[in-house]
Amino acid sequence: MRKRGNSQFKQYLTGYLFISPWLIGFLAFTLYPFLKSIYLSFTRYNIVSDAKWVGLANYKMLLTEDSLFYKSAWVTIKYACISVPIAILVGIGLALLLNINVKGIAVFRTIFYLPSIVPSVATSVLFIWLLNPNIGVINKLLALLHIRGPSWLNTAPWAFNSLLLMALWGVGGSMVIYLAGLKDIPVHLYEAATIDGANPVRKMWHITLPMMTPVIFFNLVMGIIGAFQTFSQAYIMTPNGGPEDSTYFYSLYLYNRAWKYLDMGYASAMAWMLFLVVVVMTALVFRTQKRWVHYGG
Repeated sequence: MRKRGNSQFKQYLTGYLFISPWLIGFLAFTLYPFLKSIYLSFTRYNIVSDAKWVGLANYKMLLTEDSLFYKSAWVTIKYACISVPIAILVGIGLALLLNINVKGIAVFRTIFYLPSIVPSVATSVLFIWLLNPNIGVINKLLALLHIRGPSWLNTAPWAFNSLLLMALWGVGGSMVIYLAGLKDIPVHLYEAATIDGANPVRKMWHITLPMMTPVIFFNLVMGIIGAFQTFSQAYIMTPNGGPEDSTYFYSLYLYNRAWKYLDMGYASAMAWMLFLVVVVMTALVFRTQKRWVHYGG
């Protein structure tokens, strides 16, 4: 028994040694900052001096005195409410088009997927050039149609709309997931519907969409989480929050509060408020899934 116990201990030890780099990285760079931020959210801390305990003062100021908190939160919520549904609709539409068996369809799938793997920094720089009011390609194309293009990133309504337009650029990632979901729908369901005389619209409404709801649910949750964390596009394309703070996203405000003003305690409180909002939104979506998500099994 002792030899067997020693053998198991050596096996466990070997296993933990192999995963120790990940464990050390998780403890040092994920778990410790996570727990530390909870403490800092109840303090005044500017990096150069010791943290001073202030209790709920950061949260009270955030909810009652900070007008930028509500403004940035509204910009983020508006962006999520518009970009997520549009991305879902466009992703499903592209998946349906690319699910057709025609010659060269793999090339088109690759073309639509490639933008989703381009780093957001590179994409942002590309869109700055595309949306340039003087030499941008988009305004040049609009000029061919005798349409005067707007100053995309320099006017209040169009700066926000430009980021919405950019959100569709990376829809290829979710499109691939929808395409996989379409491939997973049993063919016999369509065959039975054809025998019953169902037209393509009825097949779409009663077979395709219900069978796709688990995939739609997954992309909805991931889209909400991603939309509430929007940062790099706004930071690069409209670094100061855009005209009239039209693109002053919550994450951008959080970043400025932490690294521009070195108010780490307040920024930690903001981060935990964001975390709670995302958790609540995700929980609400999960709570509704029983009403509309259909699992074939």
